[in-house]
Amino acid sequence: MRAFGWNMLLALAWVILSGTYTISNLFIGMVLSYLVLAYVGRDKPMFARYLGKLPKLVSFVLFFIWDLIKSNARVAYDVLTPTHLMRPGVIAIPLDVKDDGAITMFANLITATPGSLALDVSSDRKVLYVHLMYLDDESRQLAEFKALEARVIDLLG
Repeated sequence: MRAFGWNMLLALAWVILSGTYTISNLFIGMVLSYLVLAYVGRDKPMFARYLGKLPKLVSFVLFFIWDLIKSNARVAYDVLTPTHLMRPGVIAIPLDVKDDGAITMFANLITATPGSLALDVSSDRKVLYVHLMYLDDESRQLAEFKALEARVIDLLG
């Protein structure tokens, strides 16, 4: 976490020295300080893990935004057309994540996606129960959730 502290310190220095106290300027400072840390810390193991997180984070955000777009389009289509294509159901997802924070993040990402709601985690934290509006193909849905879980593990791991 020391690398993130350096990134924030350099970004705040950028904001103070530039004299423009806005969120966009802080973001610019974060990007510039990240680039500085990538150059300065390229041989230091302290920065290696931190610097490898940004590409994973960007990939994860883009993946999740695409998933949100697909889910929103499906729900909007079903609401706007006279025929209802809903086939609600509950699916049990075996969890590979072990950390409480990762389970919480995974469950919240599922709940943030339209048409799905994380209901409960089993007492042994090995299964997550999810309600879906569209349970057409259980194996396909399970594969999609496992792909999201793998990205959460990769991001937090």
